[in-house]
Amino acid sequence: MKKFYFCRFLLFFFWGIFLFPLGAAEKDSAVYIEKKPGFQDMLKARAAAQEEKPQVIKKDFKMDFSNLDIPTTADLFVQVWHQPSFSQDLTGACWSFSATSFFESEIYRLSGRQIRLSAMHTVYWEFVEKARRFVRERGDSDFVRGSQPNAILHIFAEYGALPYEAYNGMKSGSDIFNDIKMFSEMKAYLESVKAAGAWNEEAVIATVRAIMNSHMGAPPEKVLANGAEMTPQEYFKNVLGLKLEDYWNFISLMEFPFYEKVEYPVSDNWWHCRDYINLPLDVFMKIIKKAAREGYSVCMAGDNSEPGFFPPLNAAVVPSFDIPADYIDDAARQMRFNSESTTDDHAIHLVGYLEKNGKDWYLIKDSGNRARDGRAPGYFFYREDFVKLKMMNIMAHKDVAKEFIIQP
Repeated sequence: MKKFYFCRFLLFFFWGIFLFPLGAAEKDSAVYIEKKPGFQDMLKARAAAQEEKPQVIKKDFKMDFSNLDIPTTADLFVQVWHQPSFSQDLTGACWSFSATSFFESEIYRLSGRQIRLSAMHTVYWEFVEKARRFVRERGDSDFVRGSQPNAILHIFAEYGALPYEAYNGMKSGSDIFNDIKMFSEMKAYLESVKAAGAWNEEAVIATVRAIMNSHMGAPPEKVLANGAEMTPQEYFKNVLGLKLEDYWNFISLMEFPFYEKVEYPVSDNWWHCRDYINLPLDVFMKIIKKAAREGYSVCMAGDNSEPGFFPPLNAAVVPSFDIPADYIDDAARQMRFNSESTTDDHAIHLVGYLEKNGKDWYLIKDSGNRARDGRAPGYFFYREDFVKLKMMNIMAHKDVAKEFIIQP
């Protein structure tokens, strides 16, 4: 009997060593902090211009960053050229602002030209296409504020592009991008179309455009560039000169076969795009790391509603009380995606990297309002574990990826 208990002791002893190795990493702690008004609150107050409502003090569950050595300024990062970070204000257009920024950096990388493009021109025509599909699918199609960054590819191909100075997409007399009321009006109108079965595509598109024109202004049909008048399609072709087929999109989910093109199953992929190349997580991360180190940028989308996402310090990490960094793998991502603890919330633009304490940090250009609440307005610093667990899809130039995969 003593031998039996001794054997059990040895079994549990070695089992404990295996699961809880000596020298384990120091654990992160968590705190509740008072939620303070931020940039978005200021924008809403200016836009509404209504009587002030009493403030309600809220607390968020966040990681305690007091003992974490994090970057303090964007100047520490090795950066690719990019336009300054601009706020998307009161819109759901992070996908367009991030993708537009990505292509501005690509234009500079390929030609050395510094061009600021109109993100809202892309938003305008994306809403037109959403309404068109809504009619053709007889209402069985998501009409949402958001989209995916790769939507810019089909908008560029069909409708071209405009420089920002030709079309900013703001209501006349306003200095705020704001699609809240506009979207509400379009949504209500399309629901009335569905209720009445009034599936006249031409009439519906005309009404949707009239709503947008009243809120954003109608985009110009021609623009002056290089001393000549051009349509947006001609401007894209003759001035920007981008090869859209050179830009590939990637996800990393266990539920689909790896190295095949699949549909990314989120509502913002409203047109059911099946051009996402599904990769194992290690390859997904290799593409990001290579891009940052070789002078490329990456457009990304993922989750930004985590305890380790902390706007006051512009930092995003994965706390050990969520999952230790060494345990992040394909299964950890898939489990969180299935349970919806990881959601596709926000699109951003990776524009630099920094090696710090043996970890990669990535400089994130962020058009979101919370990126303006910290000490580096318009930016976030994502540690590599946050990217690995929480960034769900990326768009990159094919030259970054082709050594790892063969295009399906």
